[in-house]
Parts: sequence; structure tokens; C-alpha cells
Amino acid sequence: MPINKGAKPVDVNNRKVINGGDADVMQLYPMRHTFAWEAYNVGNANHWLPTEISMQRDIEQWKSPTALTADERQAFETVLGFFTTADSIAANNVVLALYKHITSPECRMYLLRQGYEEAVHTHAYQYIVESLGMDESKIFNMYRDVDAIYQKDNLILSLNEGIFDPEFKTGTFENDQKFLENLCVFSLILEGIFFYSSFAVMFGFQRQNKLTGSAEQIQYIMRDESQHLNFGINLINAIKEEQPELWTPEFQQRIIDLVKRAVKLEYTFATEVFPRGIFGMNADGFKQYIEHIADRRLERVALPLQYNVENPFPWMSEAVDLNKEKNFFETRVTEYKTGGTLNW
Repeated sequence: MPINKGAKPVDVNNRKVINGGDADVMQLYPMRHTFAWEAYNVGNANHWLPTEISMQRDIEQWKSPTALTADERQAFETVLGFFTTADSIAANNVVLALYKHITSPECRMYLLRQGYEEAVHTHAYQYIVESLGMDESKIFNMYRDVDAIYQKDNLILSLNEGIFDPEFKTGTFENDQKFLENLCVFSLILEGIFFYSSFAVMFGFQRQNKLTGSAEQIQYIMRDESQHLNFGINLINAIKEEQPELWTPEFQQRIIDLVKRAVKLEYTFATEVFPRGIFGMNADGFKQYIEHIADRRLERVALPLQYNVENPFPWMSEAVDLNKEKNFFETRVTEYKTGGTLNW
């Protein structure tokens, strides 16, 4: 394509998340969506690798016949089985769908960082499975064998189909709403609800001083995913501001209905993870926690609360409150000297 030497400079006021003009060239300035650039820099500062974390204590506990109960082992395996598939779904959505249609250069920059982080997360699960000598085929194929995991994954995949179509393009009211729906499902449900309930399980292990190396990796992953969630919510709110006609009452109700459907699926998942309850948590308490988290996600995009319940796990409120700056690790991170240090 020949260079148009007479082209006018980019007008920052014309920059949009989608439908913002030519996205073939990564021209960062003038910058409009500064939240994306800030997220990109935070992601770089938070760089980490799974192999930097020792798994020796986890290996000893996993091999010990008495260190973990049967219920704890089942909970750990089920959560790990969900994570392995969920992060691959997230990576595909970022690389094969969102990036293609987003026209904001700074938002694309962060998506590149996010895609890499999803790869690091998949590496972490493989590192945990390999270190503990777990059955790899069992863990990585659990979404085929555990219906509660399959149903959660299937909800995300079925709602993503539209924007994965090679012929799909934004620019019409219908397609722009479809894109926004995908973003809501991806951010509010997958990364905002499905991930966070499983994080609670791993914090339970950490609080009991069990499988601490694995829990430390999941905590790094949660820090990354918290940034992904914030970025996704900022994208949703930016599109709402730039194209308010998409945020119709009917569309808002559809998003609420999808969130409520996801919450019900998570109830079922909780019964798989906690058949009898561990660490003072059980399916009933987890049901309330899921509802509490769902309300927080709805609130961030100015949708009405649906459950109005208290957080039944107050210790989790500190762990997932992104406004707090606190070091949650009691292990290696206290003397960690690289960019992986936790500064929320």
C-alpha cells in the first residue's frame, strides 16, 4: 500500500475502541485511551515466570498420604482442571477475536501483553502438574469429563462464536452490540466471576499453609487477571461512552441475565469442588460469595445489583480488593528483587 504523504495527522477525538479508523499501523500518539497504556506498563512491571517459584514443599505434601485430605485433593485437581482450559479460552479470545476488531493502538498494546500473560498462566499450570507428578491427561482434559467445568466453558464458547467468524466485522449496530456482548461475557463472567471463585479455593490452601508454591503461582495469576478484569471493564465503559446507542435497556437486561445464568453455573461448580466443604467453606457459603462477586462486576459497568448480599468470606475481601496495596505472600516474595514483586 503506497504511503499517503498528504494524509492529515490523526485527530485524537476520532480515536475509538472499535470503528476508530485504520488500525494497520500502531501509531500510539496522540493517545486517547490512557487506561490501556497504564495497564500495559503495570503488566511489564509485574513480569514473572512460574519456574522462579520453588515447588519442593508442594511435592512433599502431595506425595504424603496424610498432608492432604481426599476432599482437598479433589478440590485442588478440579480447580486446576478449570484453570487449564479457561486460560486457553481467554488467550484465544484476546488473540483471535478482540485484537482483530479493536482499533485503539494503546488498547492493542495491552492486548499483546495480556496474550503473553495468558501463555505464562498456561505454563504455570503445566509446571504445577509436572512438578507434582499429576496425571496430565486427567487435568488438561477435565473439561471433557467434569460436566460443571464443561458447562462453564461452553457458555463462554457459545457466546463467542459470532466474533470468531472470519466474515465478522464491526461497523453495524448489530455487530457492534455483538462485540460488546462478547466483551461483557469475557470480562464480567469469565475473568470476573469464573476465575475469582476458583482463586478463593487456592487462597484457602494458602491460608492453611498447604501447597504454598502452587498457591503463590495462582496468586501471581490472580494479580494478572485482576489487571485483565480492570482493563476489560474500562473497555466496556469506553465503548459505552463512545457509542451510547449500543447500551440499550434490552441489551443491559441481556447482560444481567447472562451474569445470573453464569452465577447458577458457578453454584454447580462449587458443589464439585466442595462436596463436603473444606477450609471452613462449603457450597452454600460459596453460593453467597459468587453472588457478592457478581454484584461487584455489575456495579462496575453501572448495572443494578441483583443479589445484595454480604461477603461470607471476609478474608477474601482483602485478597481481591484492587484498591489495597498489600503483600499477600508470606513466602519467597518477601525477598523477591525482580519485577515480579506484588504492588497492587
